Amino acid sequence: MTTINPRRQCERLWAANKYLVLSHSNKIYLEIRNYLKQDEVRLDQVQAYIDQALALPENPGQVVNAFQHIWGYFKKKATASEKEMFMAQLDSYAAGRIPQIHLVTSVRELLTKYPNRYLEESTLINGGSK
Repeated sequence: MTTINPRRQCERLWAANKYLVLSHSNKIYLEIRNYLKQDEVRLDQVQAYIDQALALPENPGQVVNAFQHIWGYFKKKATASEKEMFMAQLDSYAAGRIPQIHLVTSVRELLTKYPNRYLEESTLINGGSK
């Protein structure tokens, strides 16, 4: 019987949820990163941090920050017009003109052209968004 290493479990959970957490709280994002630097980590503690972040109300500034980080995966591949469109959508979201799901949809469209397994497994991109 194989037992999955608790650190590996925590890292997988974190990898899937880091942008979702960042979209709610930079503070909790940093707390999780620091927690994962400890010698011993527990999956339930990482999940508790994630749940704490998700309990916070949507913060447009944090959402924009998270999507700016996500843009980093595309910046060397995307065309100038794709960048212009994405940045315009970020501005529209920040101004309250479009909902967050439009940003998620744009990222999904970019992923069809520029696949990235890491982002494809992100809960912010796959069902964790509002």
